[in-house]
Amino acid sequence: MPASVSRVSGGSFCGRTASLVLLCACISLATPGATPGASAFELFGIKLLESDDADADIVDPLTYTVTLSVEGAEGGDLEDELKDASQLVAEEERPVSGSLGLLSKATRDRDNLIAELYSNARYDGVVAITINGSRLEDLPPDADFGSGPATVAIRVTPGSEFVLGDVAVLGDAADIMPARFGLLPGGDASSDAILKAETDMVRVLKEEGRPLARVASRQIVADHATATLDVTLTLEAGPVAGYGETTVEGTELVDRDFVEYMTDLDRGDIYSPAEIEEARERLLALGVFNTAGVREADALDANGQIPITVEVSERKMRYFGVGVTASNTEGLGVEGYWGHRNLFGRAEKLRIEGSISRIGDTTQLGKLNYNAAVMFEKPGFLHPDAKFFANLKGVFEHPDAYDRLSIKGGVGMSYDLTRTQTISAELALDWSKIDDAFGSKRHLIVSIPLQYVIDRRDDRLDPTKGFRLLAYAEPTYDIFSEDSIAGNATFLKLRGEASVYQSLGGEGRFVIAGRAATGSILGADLDAIPADRRFYSGGGGSVRGYAYQGIGPRDAAGKPTGGRSYIETSVEMRVRINDSFGVVPFVDAGTVSESSMPEFANFKVGAGIGIRYLTPFGPLRVDAAVPLNRQPGDPRFGIYAGVGQSF
Repeated sequence: MPASVSRVSGGSFCGRTASLVLLCACISLATPGATPGASAFELFGIKLLESDDADADIVDPLTYTVTLSVEGAEGGDLEDELKDASQLVAEEERPVSGSLGLLSKATRDRDNLIAELYSNARYDGVVAITINGSRLEDLPPDADFGSGPATVAIRVTPGSEFVLGDVAVLGDAADIMPARFGLLPGGDASSDAILKAETDMVRVLKEEGRPLARVASRQIVADHATATLDVTLTLEAGPVAGYGETTVEGTELVDRDFVEYMTDLDRGDIYSPAEIEEARERLLALGVFNTAGVREADALDANGQIPITVEVSERKMRYFGVGVTASNTEGLGVEGYWGHRNLFGRAEKLRIEGSISRIGDTTQLGKLNYNAAVMFEKPGFLHPDAKFFANLKGVFEHPDAYDRLSIKGGVGMSYDLTRTQTISAELALDWSKIDDAFGSKRHLIVSIPLQYVIDRRDDRLDPTKGFRLLAYAEPTYDIFSEDSIAGNATFLKLRGEASVYQSLGGEGRFVIAGRAATGSILGADLDAIPADRRFYSGGGGSVRGYAYQGIGPRDAAGKPTGGRSYIETSVEMRVRINDSFGVVPFVDAGTVSESSMPEFANFKVGAGIGIRYLTPFGPLRVDAAVPLNRQPGDPRFGIYAGVGQSF
């Protein structure tokens, strides 16, 4: 082989009101036992889940200083990428375990940097590392660098940027065209591009029902004279096969047969990698596992089927939590809950919760807000993608618009049409006594809430791309209505909501987010509709800058009456300053109307800015907003706090 040609082995590729929220805390406390894989993180300068001395396990600590330079590419993107790939640079402040530890780290770093050069299509680059002036390759294994700090210098000569030359695919999948996967002469020769193409080729073969498809071999030849890279891939497609036996490992409290049932991988059905991933996600969604893995075997069984192995690790099944909120206008609130994730051994969930609020805002016990609920859910009901749920809720509350005492129960079912689409239906019975602007009434309401959701967001707490659509319909009959003879004891509540997210940069540092929502109540006059079922707007969950229930019709005394229709919209620009903080300027708008069709005469607009503190469990949010078309009775500003983005 000519000196200008080198071979690169396959193993070388790496790759709510106007009040100020003073405190909002909700602490989930599991039964004793740490969560596997828990790692340290910092919250407002306090490190959590971290041992007292992170470096206590380092034997014979040796400090070092390091410099990294790139010949001909100083200050460029390549230098930044190489520094990001270097553990010596990233962990410079942390000592190593003696001279041997520094030697080992430097050796690994050289491999990491070469791999980074390959991912930039530079196959004739050179990485030279010296420690205290001596070349790494010349240092003996027992080299002694004294008490430190040792001086490490990394010099990278990046070399030429290669392009693809000849590309060939061999084996029993030779009909695959490499150009379809981005491998064509003159194209991107980076190791990332080649490995991605390999992965995509195997994925296409597996999508044909071939579980054993793989890249049998890879031959890479770099011609330094022409800066081209010849690639020859040998693919093994393997036979089309169905699912064989499913083996479940790692269960202790959860029924093994139930776990197998929830995978929905029936014997004999043709293998599909998408179904394997859906099975894994379905198991994680049960909420009883810390981890769940679903993988196919390396060989077919005697019947020509592919065995499946499910590996899980269980969570603590009981949990409880407490929460405290405080407001300068609504007083103190306390809440608590207890739950069981695996009540009868098949991931049945039971949750009991209660809260009391307005403590301090009123001295009358009868004017405090009380909420209590018991909720049950059974996954895998009739089908792995279906859930049965039941709930019983009691409410005694006193918002500005009404006073309500209510007991409500319901049973229903939800079904996942696809990984991103869900439908649900419920039969609910609600007895209530309500005092509002129209007087005091009792209601016994039978309703059937129906909901359809498409959720294609990449993250539910902090999305950077995708969208979510919701359609809701609730036909309702009020058995106790005084208007039942007139025929308007029946009404239909409709609601729709859409939110969309678009990152303006590849790293999600700038995200524009928008939300629009509307609703209408048909079939009954405003005073015949129970006050808690009318539409209201204003506050942290809708139009910020205004009081809770502060937007919409009012009676002669200025008390909110709610409406039969509404429209809300919000636009945010989410800017991530660094890995810990972000700022969010926003504009909200909305209106509530007495008629069943929205009217825009009293459209209210609020604007403001928020701060986001980014944590592993989602962003903590504080938003400050002012009303742009403030009227008498409206607050001068509003401050709101919560967990997760506003929408």
